[in-house]
Amino acid sequence: MPQVLMYSTQVCPYCRMAEKLLATKGITEIEKVLIDTDPVKRDEMMARTGRRTVPQIYIGDVHVGGFDDLAALDKAGKLEQLLQT
Repeated sequence: MPQVLMYSTQVCPYCRMAEKLLATKGITEIEKVLIDTDPVKRDEMMARTGRRTVPQIYIGDVHVGGFDDLAALDKAGKLEQLLQT
């Protein structure tokens, strides 16, 4: 399975929802980057994704986006395929 990286904050409900969705797909290890405790990481996230909101999720080298994007991939049947690469 590819590495999953999630830019997050300590209190983000959408981040928790994303974690739960990924858990249903068998993803138990997520590298979390907490941008609320490290402003440098916030800047890194914005430079890398062009977005200001969390979560920002990467599966391998693919920027999935936020929770809504992740849920849309799942609904379209494409999330599991991405997790198999």
